[in-house]
Amino acid sequence: MAVAFDALGDPTRRRILELLRERGSMSAGELASGFSVSRPAVSQHLAVLRDAHLVRVRPDGTRRLYSLDPSGLTALRAWVEGFWAVVLADFADEVGRRTPPRSTALAPATPSRRSAPARTTATMTRKART
Repeated sequence: MAVAFDALGDPTRRRILELLRERGSMSAGELASGFSVSRPAVSQHLAVLRDAHLVRVRPDGTRRLYSLDPSGLTALRAWVEGFWAVVLADFADEVGRRTPPRSTALAPATPSRRSAPARTTATMTRKART
């Protein structure tokens, strides 16, 4: 796992991964056209990403096409999600400590501002006369 994180530590390599995610398979030359570094430098970055199992390569005639390697990305994701599970469990514990227990007894009803006005005996008598 350390190899993958070391590979991701370089902004050029992260950008290569983003390009492959956005555009799919690309040759080293196509990738190099988007950078200010030389084609051999991009090829070296691709070798590091390949060694980290983040990129795979397949021949296509005289070219070599690079694409994301799902197996390396899946392992990286599983490692990060292991931390996420711990964070969620800690959050649930904290919420449990801060939330007071709910009472099962019914609370007395409080009149709301929108409820109809209470009718008094005088009000009902006046209405009966009209």
